[in-house]
Parts: sequence; C-alpha cells; structure tokens
Amino acid sequence: MTKDLNTLLTALYVLIDDHVVPPRTGRGRRPRLSDSELLCLAVAQVLLGYHSERRWIRFAQANLRGMFPDLPNQPGYHKRLKAAEPLLCRAMAVLAQQCPSWFDDVWITDATPVPCGASRETVKRSDLAGHAGYGYCAAHSRFYWGLKLYLVCTGDGMPLLWCLAHPKIGEREVLAALLSRNHHHIRPGQVLLADKGFSGRDFQHRTAEMGLDLRRPDRADETYRNGNLGGVRQWIESVNQSLKGQLNLEQHGGRTPTGVFTRVAQRLLALAAGIWHNWATDTPRKRSLIAYDH
Repeated sequence: MTKDLNTLLTALYVLIDDHVVPPRTGRGRRPRLSDSELLCLAVAQVLLGYHSERRWIRFAQANLRGMFPDLPNQPGYHKRLKAAEPLLCRAMAVLAQQCPSWFDDVWITDATPVPCGASRETVKRSDLAGHAGYGYCAAHSRFYWGLKLYLVCTGDGMPLLWCLAHPKIGEREVLAALLSRNHHHIRPGQVLLADKGFSGRDFQHRTAEMGLDLRRPDRADETYRNGNLGGVRQWIESVNQSLKGQLNLEQHGGRTPTGVFTRVAQRLLALAAGIWHNWATDTPRKRSLIAYDH
C-alpha cells in the first residue's frame, strides 16, 4: 500500500473503533479480526481495485499482514462482511457528520443503474429474481438487468442517503420514500438539486412538506424557472462516474439481495472515507475556499 492509503486506514480505524463499533459484551470468544479492522479491510479492498474477494484475501495475506495480522479466509471474510451491513451504513453516517459539507444547504440527488446480470440464464436462476428487473439507462442508451441506486449527496460527493430499488418503480416514488424515511436529517430550507425525471406537481408538494426546496432543470414545455442547471448537475454525474470508474460499482459481483447491498455499501463507504480523509488532511485550504465562496 502507499503511504497515503496507510495513513487513511489508520485514521479510519481510530474513528470507527471510537464512534461506530460498539464494545462487545457478554460471553463467547472474541473474533481475531475485530469489526473495526473488518471495515477498514473492506475499504482497502475497494480503494485498491479488488472486486474479487478471493483475489483480495490472497493479496492481503501476502502484503498486509503488518496492518491486519489475523486475516480470515475468503468464506469467513464474506460472511463477516455480509453480517456487518448495519456497521457499514453507520460508518458512512459518522464520516459524513465529521465533514464540513454536512452543514451544506445544497444536496444533490440522482439515480444510476447497478447491473446484476448479463444473460438470460442469470435472470431465470439468480437469487435476485423478484428484486432485480429490466431497466433502461438513457445516459448510455442501453438496457440492463439489475437494480437502481438512488443517492443523495453533498456538493463534494459525500453520500448522505441511499437505497437500491427495482428499476420499474417510479423514480419519484422511490426518492419520496427515501426522503420520508430519513426526514430527521432534513433541515428547513434545504435545497435539493435533481434532474428532469423528478418533475411533477405532486412530488414538488411532497418535498415542500418535508421542508425541501426542490430545484431541477426546466422541461421544454415549462416556463423558465431554473434553466438547465448544467454546471451543478455535473457534480452528481462526477460522483456516479467515480463509483463506476474508480470504485467498480458495476463489477460488484453480488448474487443475492444481501450480497449486492453489502457490496454497494462497501463502495459508498470507500467513497465517503476518501472524501473525509481529504477534508481531514487539507483543512486550511478548504476553509479558505469556503470563506472565499461566501
């Protein structure tokens, strides 16, 4: 590993161990690899580009014994990681709250495909049948079989709210349910930037009831309100591109609902850890930029 990645994982371990993982109580043998080490190992896997767990464990056993002395085998790592779903989500929330962008008045949202299969046999035999389905990605002009990731993030790309949904379910319906479930995070007057797909009077009314100021590009049949918002809409596009290009979102390898959820959460946690580390190691420059912007 590089020195920067070593520094990130060390700082991340301290934060997770202090604020995310609860202390183990009760009887029974403690695992040799702690939950805090497990989450750091999962982040390192994504940042180093290993979407195969078997190859990753072989690499870690050969090169990362100094940082992770008690590594499990691949089946053990797989089972521990799936069982750590709540910790992955809690770690993302803690990282987001540690960054200045947590207090931003502008959130950005979008939906992006998460393909889960490329053959008819996979569609018929996969454990994801009933959860995944066929959808169309207009950005790449292609059909896919899988799920759709809905993400709400800050301007710097920090994930705040997210969920996976069947691609046939309406985007406005899914986003409204996601926001309603996490309404305690919404501050009065919070601005939410979305695309044209989230238009509609009913959806506008529902978001207004939550205290959100929904902003989206104007449709061709509407009077001028916000313009095309092309510049700010590129922020969420860059986040999706980072997830797909650098963090291998479409090569997640999940074959069950739990497996897909865990691998997507793993990649979002890696993205959150990188953004948090950038803020932590470059605070003076960030503060000067914020002061200049305001």
